[in-house]
Amino acid sequence: MAKDEGMQEAIRKLRERRAQAHAAAGKEKIEEAHRKGILTARERIEALLDPGTFCEQYPFAEPTGRDFGLDPKRYPGDGSVVGWGSIEGQRAYVTANDSLIMGGSGSSSHIRKISLTIDQAVKNGSPLIQLNDSSGGRIQEGADKTAYALSVFYSNTLASGVVPQITAILGRCAGYAVYGAALTDFVFIVEGLGEMFITGPTIIREITGEEITFDKLGGAKVCTQINGAADFLVANEQECFQQIRRLLSFFPPNCRELPSDRPNDDPVDRSVPELEDLVPSNPQRVYDIRKVIKKLVDEGDFMEAKPDFAKNIVTGFARMGGMSIGIVANQPMFLGGSLTVDSSDKSARFIRFCDAFNIPLLFLVDTPGYLPGVQQEHMGIIRHGAKLLYAFCESTVPKVAITLRKSYGGGHWAMGGHNAHGTDIAYAWPTAEFAIMGAEQAAKLLYSRELKAAADPAALLQEKIREYRDRFANPYRMAQTMCIDDVIEPGETRLRLIKAFRSLKGKREEKPPRRHGNIPL
Repeated sequence: MAKDEGMQEAIRKLRERRAQAHAAAGKEKIEEAHRKGILTARERIEALLDPGTFCEQYPFAEPTGRDFGLDPKRYPGDGSVVGWGSIEGQRAYVTANDSLIMGGSGSSSHIRKISLTIDQAVKNGSPLIQLNDSSGGRIQEGADKTAYALSVFYSNTLASGVVPQITAILGRCAGYAVYGAALTDFVFIVEGLGEMFITGPTIIREITGEEITFDKLGGAKVCTQINGAADFLVANEQECFQQIRRLLSFFPPNCRELPSDRPNDDPVDRSVPELEDLVPSNPQRVYDIRKVIKKLVDEGDFMEAKPDFAKNIVTGFARMGGMSIGIVANQPMFLGGSLTVDSSDKSARFIRFCDAFNIPLLFLVDTPGYLPGVQQEHMGIIRHGAKLLYAFCESTVPKVAITLRKSYGGGHWAMGGHNAHGTDIAYAWPTAEFAIMGAEQAAKLLYSRELKAAADPAALLQEKIREYRDRFANPYRMAQTMCIDDVIEPGETRLRLIKAFRSLKGKREEKPPRRHGNIPL
């Protein structure tokens, strides 16, 4: 049968246009990026997704604006690449800025493509990954772009709590590219490559007179250590894509599903006697809670979020008995594991993410409470500390807590050390202390007159500390009132926690009907 010449010509032209769209930035720019070790937008998507699964959408979109010399700069695709593919066989939607085309700036069609992709992820119940490398909105179009562009911010907001949203910062990002990232659940940033800021050093110098470099303003370490805008710091693009895939493995695809169990070879009944020496019984001595976590979870595999921000609290994902869980733990190595403005924000947001996506929560409690001091008070510890209280009380996923050593004051309530705030199962080690304040501080306050009059104040203080602990601050008093479920040995912690989480599978809890609560922001 003879081939239809008209059809063959149309196919030839299609292939030509597609090739032009794929190389819209030009051969020289692409080669220069490769010399710098930087991937193109499509190469980034291919590196993230399962091989050969990417289906691109809107490759021939072009900008609507023609002012300020834009008319001759009409690139197919308009500087963004969007579509869907698979990660470990599961569908995911992806957007990527092409920084080789006008700095990856967002024009009307560029942003519209991204917004439509976010909306599709929601409709189809699949995770969204944004690969951001954009200088922000395209100033040549001005505010007119909103008439056509839709809104990334609106789409990200409607997607929040419906599908997991992850952003990678892969270049110098400003404006909409950073606000759009901040509205997502987790942000990765590549060291030496990624930057985030609202306005750059030039505008800052013109407006405020301050001199600062791009890196000092919004470099990777600033975003992961100082302002907390990013959750994960990675060394390069390939590590970034690998870690995104790893993170997604802990999540369900959407809020209507449960995270998948992943059986492994770590025995459920594995005893952990080394915890008896790893955690000192003396509440004044420090230890690394990460070591405790890695001893408890399957195969020691723990993916920590925001490890370099608010270090006095540790948050992250792991598996126990193959089950995906989120972990919130006090870190005695920093500020004694006390709760602060930043750690309250960090842990509250993490709890709300896990609650949105049916991920059970484990709380490892060892805290002296909220950090006292003028600085914390002036920074708003009341308001920020209440976020953690609110997030814990609002959450309905299975919650298991275990107090390792101390649970004092407001920290006891915020970390769910007992069942009054909806903790489903609460345990304590025999070394646990529950009190308004530490035994030493309480003894000094309660017996101040006796201590002043004593012949040997030091000896009397130690006696009163022991008496206070024996009568009030021990875990058995909490067990007697049924505020905790049981006192357990450190070595049996892993088995007891796995049994607890298994017993809570299928938990259903409905809060009073309402439009939404009003978290103290």
